[in-house]
Formats: sequence, structure tokens, C-alpha cells
Amino acid sequence: MQQASIHQLIRSRRTIKPAQMDPRPIAREVIETLLEDANWAPTHGLTEPWRFTIFAGDARTRLAQLLSQTYREITPPAEFKQNKFDSFAVNPTLAPLVIAIGMKRQPSKKISEIDEIAAVACAVQNIHLSATAFGLGGFWSSNAAACSDAIRDLMGLDTDDRVLGLFYLGYPASDWPAGSRQPIADKVRWESE
Repeated sequence: MQQASIHQLIRSRRTIKPAQMDPRPIAREVIETLLEDANWAPTHGLTEPWRFTIFAGDARTRLAQLLSQTYREITPPAEFKQNKFDSFAVNPTLAPLVIAIGMKRQPSKKISEIDEIAAVACAVQNIHLSATAFGLGGFWSSNAAACSDAIRDLMGLDTDDRVLGLFYLGYPASDWPAGSRQPIADKVRWESE
């Protein structure tokens, strides 16, 4: 393995929102590679709790309709924002592919829910890093509509399972964006004897 390559890949990963994506389709072989990479995420107890539902083609329009309708139903009138409703109604159609992210609980619940959520998050990070290697950007959206019971039901998950959001995937419509981070030293505490 090339150490420099993995560091470059991790530091090149970018969030690219649907409005910033090129509409060209993503080859099925690429999608299957991303999903297989997700499948190799760490998982406590080998529960492999990640579940994915892929929305491509016309299914993205149906997803957009469900998201906007769900937003309207779950949002109190005083908090309803038309621009948010409008974005739910269009965002899935702007990305060539949308992946609904689910967490399947093991029946015994021996492994804690936080461990299972962390495993799914690792699987999504694997997708995002693998996507970067293919020149694809992604955007993980975890708003209330994206994580709703309506999406859970659409995914065929049970009531003990959870939806952790939607992952929008596509080629950037313009140049790859630059990134920045605050120094790691500001976020680390070292303790010794």
C-alpha cells in the first residue's frame, strides 16, 4: 500500500451538495465497488448493521416527493420553511444517485445502538473515501425528513431499526473544491504519567 496515497485520499475527500453535481450517470460497476468498500467497515460483533437503498433514475423523483411530503407532515406550521420544502422536492433529482442509509438492529440487541451507529458511519466514510478515488463527491444529509419513519418504511426496515440519512453522490460540476481544517493540536490533549 502507498502510505502517501491514503493520506492524500483522506485529505481530498469533499462534501459536494446536489446543486454542485454534474448530472452525468455513475457506472454501475463504480456503485457496486463503493458498496463493497462500505461492506468492509469495522463492525463490533460482526453484526454488519449497514443497509442501503439505492435511488437512481425516476426513483429519485419519487424520493423527492416523499421527502417534501414528509417534511410538510412532520414540521409544525410555525416552523415550516418554503425554501426547505422546495429543496427537498428537488435535491434528489439533482444528484445522479442517492443512497438511503439504514441501521439494522440485531434481534438480541447485544451490541449497543451507539456501536451499530458507529459501524454504519464507518461504512458511509468508506463509501465517501472510495467515491473520492473515483472523482466523485458526496453529501450526507441527516435532517428529520431524511431520517423519518417514512424513509425507514420505504427501505423495508423494522421499527427497531434506524435511518441515518441520505447520501447524495455525483461528479462535481466544477473544479474539485479546496479544503481546510483547524490545527489538530487544538483538538488533542496528551496525558502521560
